[in-house]
Amino acid sequence: MSDPNTFLANSCYTRRDALCHAACGFGYLALAGLANAAPRAAAAASRVNDPLAPKSVHFPARAKRVIFLFMQGGVSHVDSYDYKPLLFERDGKSMAFDDARVIANTGMRGSSQRVMTPLWKFRQHGECGRWASELFPHVNEHVDDLCFIHSLNTEGVAHGPATLFLHCGAANQIRPSMGSWITYGLGTENENLPGFVTIAPSAGNGGARNYGNAFLPAVYQGTALGKAGGPASELAIRNLSGDGNVAQRRQTFDLIQRLNEAQARRGREGGAKDVAADAEFDAVVKSYELAWRMQQFAPDVLDLQRETAATQAMYGIGEKATDLFGRQCLMARRLCEAGVRYVQVTYGDNSANPAWDQHSNMPRHADHARAVDRPIAALLADLKQRGLLEDTIVWWGGEFGRTPYAEKNGTGRDHNPGGFTVWLAGGGVKRAFAHGATDDFGHLAVQDKVHMHDLHATILHLLGLDHERLTYRYSGRDFRLTDVHGQVVREVIDSV
Repeated sequence: MSDPNTFLANSCYTRRDALCHAACGFGYLALAGLANAAPRAAAAASRVNDPLAPKSVHFPARAKRVIFLFMQGGVSHVDSYDYKPLLFERDGKSMAFDDARVIANTGMRGSSQRVMTPLWKFRQHGECGRWASELFPHVNEHVDDLCFIHSLNTEGVAHGPATLFLHCGAANQIRPSMGSWITYGLGTENENLPGFVTIAPSAGNGGARNYGNAFLPAVYQGTALGKAGGPASELAIRNLSGDGNVAQRRQTFDLIQRLNEAQARRGREGGAKDVAADAEFDAVVKSYELAWRMQQFAPDVLDLQRETAATQAMYGIGEKATDLFGRQCLMARRLCEAGVRYVQVTYGDNSANPAWDQHSNMPRHADHARAVDRPIAALLADLKQRGLLEDTIVWWGGEFGRTPYAEKNGTGRDHNPGGFTVWLAGGGVKRAFAHGATDDFGHLAVQDKVHMHDLHATILHLLGLDHERLTYRYSGRDFRLTDVHGQVVREVIDSV
């Protein structure tokens, strides 16, 4: 290649010419930037009046979304993640415990109970050496990515109140669910999908209230896919395909919209204002608009056949024990990847005694663990390899734990709201970390206690939401998920 200085010296191409041509290049780059900005601006403008449009956070967020793996009925923490050697040593001995159910029914403390040994062996796992039982062998391979809270405590000794408190932060009033609060606070990243989806919810112990919007606008209610204990074929949104071809559906939708506009116009011209009725009508209109967009985009998101055979096998799809929950977990990943803010995946059923509720037959825990262990481990691995775990909070747990002693001197464990374990992963929480502790028997939280209000406040904080500022005025009062309680558990938040 010739020397550029020689080229300039032997030609008419001056420095001014070079600057002129370069300036044209800069102009092209600016034009390209404007061209790319125009669609973004148009997309943002189209969501100006959309209540599900993305909203500003109170402070920089560590996470964008949540997957809540709800173990309905209450997993036994002393048989899984809360290692207590004394339970092995004192097995079969009678001791005095403050039993929550006895206290609630009689007010008596210190009732005599028979200590019951864990039914599964414990050993250390991962580089962190975390103690865990053999109940969840696949999840145990990921303990270095998990953050355990061993000192959680909650309200309600029965399933109904405790489940409502877990989801809504209250059991004595109809309050918005956590997913509704988060969608209200953040909106959704995808205008073609709901902001909050609940997969296989239970009809019992609060039912639809556990994913309801209560007094928040109806657009923030959770969208249910299937039902607890139902077949895989029901993990879908009813009537999503619609009737007729696309053109016919478009004509139907346009007609409905014109009728809605005429109805709204008559309401405005009528003079009298009914704010509640207007809000309800607007919610219906928005639901029709979202339903129309979902008919075009949601089927692809919910179609698990678009995943490779290897990915489906990793989740245990096609195998009897893991097929159903594997589908639920894979669907949760696809929904989050598509921009849904809050996805709840329920492992449970619609019976009077939820799945993990072993009052008289603790070995049944093994059957339930076999159904969820491999899919949950696959979900963690899949999110991590796709770079989604960094800004996705995965929350695993039930409405309470179980007692370290046998119920009625039998072969099961009763409910224990006084101290139990949940774990978090991703989304800004510390890895390979454990916070808090129960007493030597795993009965009551005694060290660095974390109330359910505190856990709610912490998850909101990781999403960039101040739980004291995320409020909604209703009936003359400002309400929030944590009511007048809750402290952010900063010890579990990664400082990096």
